[in-house]
Amino acid sequence: MQIAVIGAGRVGCTLGGRWRDAGHHVTYGVRDPQVDRHRDLGPVASPAEAIEAADVIVIALPWAAVEDVVSGLDVGDAIVVDATNPLASNARDLEAHAGSSGASLIAGWTGSTRVVKAFNTTGSANMADPTYREATPVMLLAGDDEEAKGTVSELASQLGFEPVDAGPLSAAGDLEHVAALWIRLAYRLGHGPDIAFALLHR
Repeated sequence: MQIAVIGAGRVGCTLGGRWRDAGHHVTYGVRDPQVDRHRDLGPVASPAEAIEAADVIVIALPWAAVEDVVSGLDVGDAIVVDATNPLASNARDLEAHAGSSGASLIAGWTGSTRVVKAFNTTGSANMADPTYREATPVMLLAGDDEEAKGTVSELASQLGFEPVDAGPLSAAGDLEHVAALWIRLAYRLGHGPDIAFALLHR
């Protein structure tokens, strides 16, 4: 599968690296492909060039940069995975979007009906290694396109998560609040980043 990861921070690099190890072709889309720190990533291009042949486009940018970058992208029929969280400048609290969500805004900015909210409810350490003795960490996802959600579910499974469909894209705001809770537990309440949510079945 051709995957374009827009952003080369911890989340983008971790997801892209693991999917490359799983056999996918990954290209990173970054603002300045010539920067030395991108040299070891593998294929790197501008965001517009990175998505040209992509089956899946993963948005893994700081929220403050998302609108500027994605509004200019022609995503075509590719699946757009929103791995962002609309965090305010203090990186702790969600920005208010009048009953909407970051994922809904991305759908509007890109004009895509194939946006799937996923990979936003846990930290990059869990994306690198989701192994826990007690249970398999859950990867919640939301979107309106069932085929797109199926593809993203498979990508989540390949990383070691249990994918769980949380409903249509209108549920994305719930996932963003789950992310805010994970951040609070991990960093403000001292549990650290090696924690994960799981869905247990009796």
